[in-house]
Amino acid sequence: MPMSENAGNSDIIGKKIFFLYPTNAVQNQIIAELIQQEYEVYIAKDKDKLKKTLRTYPDSIVFININEHMPEAEWDVWITGLMEAPDTKDVSVGIVTPNDEDSIKRKYLMAMKVPCGYTVMGYDLEKATTQIISILQTSGAKGRRKYIRAIIDRGETNATINLPVNGSFINGHLKDISVVGVSCTLDGNPEIPKNTLCKDIQLRLQTNLLKVEGIVFGSRVEEAETIYVILFTQRINPEVRTKIRKYIQQNLQSKMNFTLE
Repeated sequence: MPMSENAGNSDIIGKKIFFLYPTNAVQNQIIAELIQQEYEVYIAKDKDKLKKTLRTYPDSIVFININEHMPEAEWDVWITGLMEAPDTKDVSVGIVTPNDEDSIKRKYLMAMKVPCGYTVMGYDLEKATTQIISILQTSGAKGRRKYIRAIIDRGETNATINLPVNGSFINGHLKDISVVGVSCTLDGNPEIPKNTLCKDIQLRLQTNLLKVEGIVFGSRVEEAETIYVILFTQRINPEVRTKIRKYIQQNLQSKMNFTLE
């Protein structure tokens, strides 16, 4: 995804959501649930590289685990600097921490006025997840976009499609994918009529081999290649949707890691 794609455009395509130093519990439950709810979520493990990245995405949301990496007083300075610097002042900061002390909570909410709340990571992870989703809804994190999409670069060979056409299977490569469909190129550029129903489509996403059913929505020509757009039918298995969303997040994260790590 181009590194400036959503700068200043978040009301349409949504905001990037970063979790800085998330615990395993946050990664395994909260972030996993946000991915399934079609939020664009990233994990960051270096505060300085994250701050640099946020200059590219100044309307992002950042949830910070203040129990990791440095003392609370240093976090106060870092967060204040992030919220006041001209190139990151539009970043929305939230705190995610196991610390439930009222004095600390009041400091971040009342004195520092972090806009995305103070979420306590206690035993009730479902409650924390619900709170964060509510914050994201209020913040307009999705914009007008309904589904997260991964754009597959030419050099990526781990996202392929196998499509039944006239009694035989044709191989192809994905151009992009969301939970509602794909665009792809197919070997030999076969002419497939619009509205053709294709059963037993196989998608290979990294190590996952997924079976879907789709309808050819149309095609277009780009740089002498025919690109086919296929929309999945409602008969797609819910587990397949889950795996597609996981793949999309992993794909986006791997691209973001060039600046985060």
